[in-house]
Amino acid sequence: MIYHLLYAFHDQFSVLNVLRYITFRTAYATLTALALSLILGPWLIAKLRDYQIGQFIREDGPERHLQKAGTPTMGGVLILVSIVLPTLLWADLGNLYVWIAVASLILFGGVGLADDYLKVTRKNSAGLRPRRKILFQVLIALGIGLTLVVLHYQGLYSIQLSVPFFKRFTPELDLVVLGVSTFIPLIVFTALVVVGSSNAVNLTDGLDGLAGGLMVIAASALTVLAYVTSHATFATYLGLIKNTYASELSIFCGAMVGASLGFLWYNTHPAEIFMGDVGSMSLGGAIATVAVLIKQELLLLSIGGIFVLEALSVICQVLYFKATGKRILRMAPLHHHFELLGWDEPKVVVRFWVLGLLFALFSLTTLKLR
Repeated sequence: MIYHLLYAFHDQFSVLNVLRYITFRTAYATLTALALSLILGPWLIAKLRDYQIGQFIREDGPERHLQKAGTPTMGGVLILVSIVLPTLLWADLGNLYVWIAVASLILFGGVGLADDYLKVTRKNSAGLRPRRKILFQVLIALGIGLTLVVLHYQGLYSIQLSVPFFKRFTPELDLVVLGVSTFIPLIVFTALVVVGSSNAVNLTDGLDGLAGGLMVIAASALTVLAYVTSHATFATYLGLIKNTYASELSIFCGAMVGASLGFLWYNTHPAEIFMGDVGSMSLGGAIATVAVLIKQELLLLSIGGIFVLEALSVICQVLYFKATGKRILRMAPLHHHFELLGWDEPKVVVRFWVLGLLFALFSLTTLKLR
């Protein structure tokens, strides 16, 4: 809104020319999101306490977590507001990519909100049934995939797949059936990436500040990637699939960084508030949607390396237990395994942050290693 309201007067006031620059608007979107989350945080915590919207702790988890019962949850609402408002203020709202990212954030947040609401009303840690939750997520992801097909027909989206380390290997995600090109691979691949990311972040959100800190790192990396992907010189130099429409996603990603940082202020150990599924599912879906739009779906595996490891730890634990009746880890997800090994919660969180930062930095170096 600020961009549309003020930039129209740049001929009369030359200082407003600064609004042309993505870097300027990204920086201010980040600061606006940070300010909103810091300002609204105490008010939301107080309201959640008034309405007795507290976290229910799984009984089979580490015993030390039982003392967290009753801590205000659904704090992801604060994150969503702190992302959406700065994005609407500073982004070019004529850019369809912005609306796709915002829609993904809100829709996945809606699924998470329903899950959190059921946990609170039922007074236990069971929310939506897993199959129903996955169904809603898949429907949203398929909607995103179909939207990408429409954008492709309009010349606004490439169906090529960017493969790390390979500059010239960019396979197209389509399938020719009876001489007709279909986009089933694109839609299915998009759904896998988005649903997988949403659930991976959700599984990671189990310790104070863990998911929030990792989200700051992942969103920061995506901010850089969105910018270089849309920049003609950088994209050509790095051998990326150039897309000028991706530029405004830098603002959305910057807002995610600021909102996550602000939330982390209240979520760090000992947490005053939890993001809940409304936060973790929406953030996971949002970073995947951005990765799909800027054609860095495979690199997201590295950027969110900790999220991937957390999800794999659960999958491997379940499959191995069903096959042998034994467990690989003391407890899944992975962060609980290290807790049961005797690591203090802050130590697990900070060490996972360090690893997450290494994953993100490695991901950015692959842009040149092609």
